Amino acid sequence: MMRGLLAFVVLIGIVLGKETFEGHQVLRIVPKDDFQLSAIKKLEDIMKVELDFWREVSNVNTPVDVRVPVHSLPSVKRYLKTQNIKYSIMIKDLQAMLDEEQEEMKSAACVSELRNTDEFVYSGYHTLSEIYSFQDMLVAENPKLVSKIVIGLSFEGRPLNVLKFSTGGTNRPAIWIDTGIHSREWVTQASGTWFAKKIVTDYGRDPSLTAILNKMDIFLEIVTNPDGFAYTHSSDRLWLKTRKPNPGSNCIGVDPNRNWETGFGGPGSGGDPCYQTYRGPRPNSESEVRSIAAFVKSHDNFKAFITIHSYSQLLMYPFGYTRIPTPNRDVMNTLAQRAVTNLASLYGTQYKIGSIVDTINHVSGGSIDWAIFQHIRYSYNFELRDTGRFGFLLPADQIIPTARETWLALMTIMDHILKNPY
Repeated sequence: MMRGLLAFVVLIGIVLGKETFEGHQVLRIVPKDDFQLSAIKKLEDIMKVELDFWREVSNVNTPVDVRVPVHSLPSVKRYLKTQNIKYSIMIKDLQAMLDEEQEEMKSAACVSELRNTDEFVYSGYHTLSEIYSFQDMLVAENPKLVSKIVIGLSFEGRPLNVLKFSTGGTNRPAIWIDTGIHSREWVTQASGTWFAKKIVTDYGRDPSLTAILNKMDIFLEIVTNPDGFAYTHSSDRLWLKTRKPNPGSNCIGVDPNRNWETGFGGPGSGGDPCYQTYRGPRPNSESEVRSIAAFVKSHDNFKAFITIHSYSQLLMYPFGYTRIPTPNRDVMNTLAQRAVTNLASLYGTQYKIGSIVDTINHVSGGSIDWAIFQHIRYSYNFELRDTGRFGFLLPADQIIPTARETWLALMTIMDHILKNPY
């Protein structure tokens, strides 16, 4: 049994050029008891580098989604069978799904030919340059409402753009929203682009949003990890981390949602540079994280910090690094319930709520835990659609429905903060 499992190691290889995923499958495994949970954790520990866990091992009866390379499929399936662990195939051929995604992108391109942001294809996935062009166009069209702030540079020198939506004033109460900190979660960057257009469209028309912006500012970072995002287009669609080299290792990058100061190095973060959840050599080692931290600290009047990920349909609040509840846990839980109720009112999409550690498991060095320690009262982590059928490869025709329903939840949170500023 273990001999077959250890044999995986010799199959690890480095693919040069653009990564392909011919024959790769995404398996869903649901541990039914502690014995099965332990067996899956053993699989994860031994093959953390070879296998790509889309949903981490957490609790009994909680699905684990894992991408298995074609050469490892027989061994993985054999191991699961010997442990009497049942599985289902969520995605039969990953590359076939990626090919469909690329075809869809072709029809959403041509941003350089647009005359205004009304012509931008919000129902399609876009490259980094297309999103940057969209941002510049949106600012040019709405100079009294939107400005672009460059809060720093990525490791590879790309600007870290933040859109500021404001009706004037200084040091006003503010909301922080970021999307795309994990680069492969494309529906988040796409939703962030839709949010930006929604704000400029609805200001002056929607009384609730107008009231919010008349009193508060909204800061939106659409592409929080631009190096990783560019790499998902050029080389590896499923790249998650930053692109900073790790001295002494051939493995590149850090998980930017394990790189924050609070709980750094604790459970739920990887110490090996080859792990997807590698935390980095020290807190704030990544400029993408360090720039946000410095910007948020310099403002000192943020009322909410919201980070948007995919997938699993969750709305979570701190903590991830400890089971100790936050002082305002009950308030955040009640508001989260209202938010997901309003989200579900549009299409019936069901979300689960709870603290990170209770909902999925330990996550140490995450951004929303850090935000609480900056005296930001409301701190949330969204995990958008879906629950695993498509995972990180959500079809483009679900972008706008996802963004629209998520916006209802965001408006619920922002409206509450407007009416309960202290």
